Amino acid sequence: MILSVRDLSVSFGDVRIVDGVSFGVQRGRTLGVVGESGSGKSVTALSLLGLHRRATVAGSIELDGEELVGAPAERLRRLRGSAVSMIFQDPLSSLHPFFTVGEQIAEAYRLHRRTSRRVARERAVEMLAEVGIPEPRRRAGEHPHRFSGGMRQRVMIAMALACEPGVLIADEPTTALDVTVQAQILDLIARIQRERGLAVVLITHDLGVVARMADDVLVMYGGRTVEHAPAREIFKRPLHPYTRALLDSVPGADPGRTRLRAIAGAPPSLLAPPPGCRFHPRCPAALDTCATTRPPLAGDPHRVACHLEGADH
Repeated sequence: MILSVRDLSVSFGDVRIVDGVSFGVQRGRTLGVVGESGSGKSVTALSLLGLHRRATVAGSIELDGEELVGAPAERLRRLRGSAVSMIFQDPLSSLHPFFTVGEQIAEAYRLHRRTSRRVARERAVEMLAEVGIPEPRRRAGEHPHRFSGGMRQRVMIAMALACEPGVLIADEPTTALDVTVQAQILDLIARIQRERGLAVVLITHDLGVVARMADDVLVMYGGRTVEHAPAREIFKRPLHPYTRALLDSVPGADPGRTRLRAIAGAPPSLLAPPPGCRFHPRCPAALDTCATTRPPLAGDPHRVACHLEGADH
């Protein structure tokens, strides 16, 4: 297990955004993390890289056996990009507009590998070629605004993988792209994963992307894990009402369905989250117990946090 997260909690002041999340990712496998906006997906991802400067992070994050929670800031800085990297949903805001893409990839490479500028420039060209950018030597000398959205995302992937990390975190990597380009980017990530044996954590709200890419799925709601299982189990036999509601709200191939089934209500405010199961105010099958007692996350390998599981409902 190259990445192991146990009982992770992330708080900003008195507000706990992530509450007791646990998961692991093996080399060559993809974990899809899904949930509505505000469920804690991105906060979880950023905590894996130690990027929350003003947050209190508790629990355990082990990267290839090394504990990251409480590690010195300089050690975390050295690991970011070399052992674990991240790509974001908006590459234009992540790339510096004043420097060429080749300079930015080379800078990231030199930071970790202590090479000469010439070697770093050649590595930048090599990475641009690997991610499928045509005429990589010429385009390495161009600025980000000269690239399309899909090509900018390829640049971000090239930068993230230049130092050959073992873990890649992809936070909504295809959200701002059209459907055709989305497929190309996902195929690129899958190909590089196969070639390098990467462990991938894929943060997304798109269940279609999860079905295509993920080996395992972690479903988050209100900062907590509500279901965690192999992807085939999630799609074949979802156990938590929230997971089923997510699947029902997605257009499918069912010719009998003429309307999407929206999830009633809104996600909880984490300033004052509801007691018990945080989904109970929106759950059509909630029991009295759901409003008072937090359900444990139980089962193996299909884990679910629901009082309804096993009840007659």
